[in-house]
Amino acid sequence: MNAIIRVSDLGKRYRIGNAERHRTLREALAAMAKAPARTMARLCGAAGAPTDHIWALRGLEFELSQGEVVGIIGRNGAGKSTLLKILSRITEPTTGWFELGGRVSSLLEVGTGFHSELSGRENIYLNGAILGMRRREIERKFDEIVAFAEVEKFVDTPLKHYSSGMQARLAFAVAAHLEPDILVVDEVLAVGDLGFQKKCLGKMEDVSRQGRTVLFVSHNMAAIESLCKSCLLLSEGRLAARGTPAEVVHRYIASEIRVDSASRSLINHSGREVNCVALMQSVEIGSADPAGGATVRMGAPVSVRVAFRSDEPLHPYLGVVVKTAQGQNVLTVNNDFLPNFRLDHPVRWGTVVCDFDWMPLMPGTYSLDLYLGTNPYQDIDIIHDAISFEVVPADVFGTGKLPEAAWGMIFWPARWRLEEGEERAAGHPNGG
Repeated sequence: MNAIIRVSDLGKRYRIGNAERHRTLREALAAMAKAPARTMARLCGAAGAPTDHIWALRGLEFELSQGEVVGIIGRNGAGKSTLLKILSRITEPTTGWFELGGRVSSLLEVGTGFHSELSGRENIYLNGAILGMRRREIERKFDEIVAFAEVEKFVDTPLKHYSSGMQARLAFAVAAHLEPDILVVDEVLAVGDLGFQKKCLGKMEDVSRQGRTVLFVSHNMAAIESLCKSCLLLSEGRLAARGTPAEVVHRYIASEIRVDSASRSLINHSGREVNCVALMQSVEIGSADPAGGATVRMGAPVSVRVAFRSDEPLHPYLGVVVKTAQGQNVLTVNNDFLPNFRLDHPVRWGTVVCDFDWMPLMPGTYSLDLYLGTNPYQDIDIIHDAISFEVVPADVFGTGKLPEAAWGMIFWPARWRLEEGEERAAGHPNGG
């Protein structure tokens, strides 16, 4: 498929602070007398001092195909918005070049291109004209835009009386409905209620199915995974990674979290209880997370491996307690409950493995308490906070939405169904 966006050696440099300006020759000469070197550099526009400039973007190289939905992620200041402004021709690059194979429609900030004194109707025509649309084209889409934005009652009201959510709905409706070849969206989901966010995701999916290209910047990692087919990770103005959304999102989260290694020695662990026999040698957390380390995707399978060594043979059992970062117990598992786990003979060393088919934890930091003992039930070695791990967001429901953190520490993919018709009350002639 032909590339619709080409970017080569793209860079953008900004000057830090404002250059000192002198209204008269006398003021300039007076300033030079006080600090001659600094003033001369400012007057001459010297660019050699590294503290005077910052590179928001540097050396970007990539191509995007027609119909591709691309997520762009990275921490604040990574250069995401600068890249979109360049591609939207709002600002010029300092170095390099880019090519666009079609018309671009951009929603970079709520209210961009809108006039607060004009009505919603007038702003639709104004914004459409800014985006390069003909009046007939805007008229053909007008009713659809107003219906999507849900501002029918206020379409002739000045925009200054709109709430931020109403402005966001109207801005997105104009940008998405005017049939652009390339739709550029920056943090549109940061404003508005859940219903509006769902409509935005659905509309972007419709745009992509029509063969148009979508560039989507968001800090909502679940939405990135749900909507996008590929992803770019920007770090300090450079392209740090490109790949599938799952791979790039996990790499980004792991780099931000900087969690401990997935394995840890327990021989001299500070969390071991006093008077315990040091049987546990090491603990390891295994997951399918491509980011590696002690990171676990929501809903992904996880294994906990605890190696032990004992002077006396034993029938090992292991208790695993999952706790929040605040020390609250979330769940406990113990192989002592299983009738068929015990070995036919006691052993002096080995590894007890606890496999979770999936981890029902909300995103956050967790730690493990470990209890190793022998049958009959007797704790021999106890270690608190043996290892920590991070659960990272994932599109577990396939909708781009996650439960709110305040709803609880675990999520559960319950099965749901809708039975149509009226409920039959007990005692009804047609009842059971």
